[in-house]
Amino acid sequence: MTEWTHLEKEPLLNSLKSNLDTGLTQAEAKKRLAEYGPNELIEWSEINPWRILWEQLTAVMVIILIVAAVISALLGDYKDATAIMVIVILNAVLGFSQEFRAEKAMAALKRLAVPTVKVRRDGQVREISATELVPGDIVLLEAGSAVPADGRLLESINLRAQEAALTGESEPVEKTDTPIFGENIPLGDRKNMVFMGTNITYGRGTAVITATGMATELGHIADMLQTVKREPTPLQRRLEQLGRGLAVAAIVIVAIVFVLGLLRGEDPKLMFLTAISMAVAAIPEGLPAVVTIGLAIGAQRLLKRQSLIRKLPAVETLGSVTVICSDKTGTLTENRMTVTILDVLGETQRIEALLDEGVPVLDAELIATEKPQVRSLGLLLKAAALCNDAILQTPPEDPKHYRAIGDPTEGALVVAAAKLGLRKSELETRWPRVAEVPFTSERKRMTTVHRFAAAPNQTDAPWRNAPYVAFCKGAVDGLLGITTEVWAGDKAVPLTAELRERIMASNNQLAANGQRILGVAFRPLDIEPDKADEAILEQEMVFIGLIGMMDPPRPGLGRSARAGTVQSRLWHQVFRPHGLDRVERGQ
Repeated sequence: MTEWTHLEKEPLLNSLKSNLDTGLTQAEAKKRLAEYGPNELIEWSEINPWRILWEQLTAVMVIILIVAAVISALLGDYKDATAIMVIVILNAVLGFSQEFRAEKAMAALKRLAVPTVKVRRDGQVREISATELVPGDIVLLEAGSAVPADGRLLESINLRAQEAALTGESEPVEKTDTPIFGENIPLGDRKNMVFMGTNITYGRGTAVITATGMATELGHIADMLQTVKREPTPLQRRLEQLGRGLAVAAIVIVAIVFVLGLLRGEDPKLMFLTAISMAVAAIPEGLPAVVTIGLAIGAQRLLKRQSLIRKLPAVETLGSVTVICSDKTGTLTENRMTVTILDVLGETQRIEALLDEGVPVLDAELIATEKPQVRSLGLLLKAAALCNDAILQTPPEDPKHYRAIGDPTEGALVVAAAKLGLRKSELETRWPRVAEVPFTSERKRMTTVHRFAAAPNQTDAPWRNAPYVAFCKGAVDGLLGITTEVWAGDKAVPLTAELRERIMASNNQLAANGQRILGVAFRPLDIEPDKADEAILEQEMVFIGLIGMMDPPRPGLGRSARAGTVQSRLWHQVFRPHGLDRVERGQ
């Protein structure tokens, strides 16, 4: 397999016979589509009603009942034969209907709208179905778009991708277009690759497709799951053991009764019929139907709790679980960061942002319902909202809610600010952005410069005497390195060793509580932004405060965990967090 991460751009494009400026030709794309197939995941086992019905009729107990019905009919006992066959048919119908409905529901979930993708072909940007992508296609990526296939980045402009579906990490990964060298590079460390099933949360970029469909990393996972051998459930094993035991017992009964009858001089034909009748009578005809009905009732109860059971025996398996191993991101949590606490020199205020399907949202009726308890907290969120590329939008189908578009962390900041009446759109009208220094992994911060659009006497902002202001947000330790003052109350005071210790103590406390922390600072500017470079902008800043965020647990998680503990189930959390919050997240 080609190590795409190692290659420079020109050898990369040459190996895929593609061109960055023109992409593939339509004729070449059509040829490759015929060679590689459509860009979609293949499910090896299509829904087959006959296969589902066959599975219902080939269980050991059911086979024994069918044999018993046939023997009863041959012996002239048509009532027993009819009763047994009614039970067999009832059992098959119940099992078939439940599993067939479940398979149809699963298929409906998979038939979601096929996404479209912007691709460069014949020198023009076209929008095509993602299923038509082929290796060598040049794809344009931007914030909010889903990655349609695996690809190697050719251009990356502040690009970040949400890869929780593959790696379990809730925080977006910063991408690069430079080669990465090494052997067996883990998936999460392939920073110059994008993968099918992930989403772009920030920035924009261009990638050349290296794998489609089942050849992608997501396809490998799908293939592995589909080729796993299906093991019988504990209930199925016990029923099979019972069936085999009954079959052996029936044979033994027939042999004993027949032999004893012959020894006593009885009619051989009569003894054989008597032995067969006794063997049939020993079979519990109603057991399969009773088991199937019980499992069907359990499946219906689970369905009411949004749990779809594909195979009825899985209901009993679920009840036999003693150890639960769960991922954190997206399973135990909402898979979206949300602001929970603000801190300015120990003065704190908690904020609970709303979530809708894991996306930060804001009810229009809740805007400005919570006023900052400390004036500096309002300044903190105002700066965080302006030094930010996320936006709030109202979907046409749900005008009462604002949804954050962009990086989930930045979206959480915009939602928190709006909840305190600080709408980003209004803030940008008063302080329009005129320059910026994008976030980089080396600096671990982002800086924006804003022009003051109103007259100085129309504001009480701390930068009212300067024509421009620079806002910066990022890692607290790095931010303190470019800070000389701290905003305390209504004025800037020198950043002393004591204040630095207080800030770091608050930072460590929030981290110990499972929070992800961002620091925010500002600096009034008297010079034109085009005359100021990164070194000038990011110095002598005034530290405002800390913002704590976390990936909140799903509603009802505590109740579910307690229920599992009460029923003697052991919970294990499987995840790979980084930083000080490792222990707290596990707790």
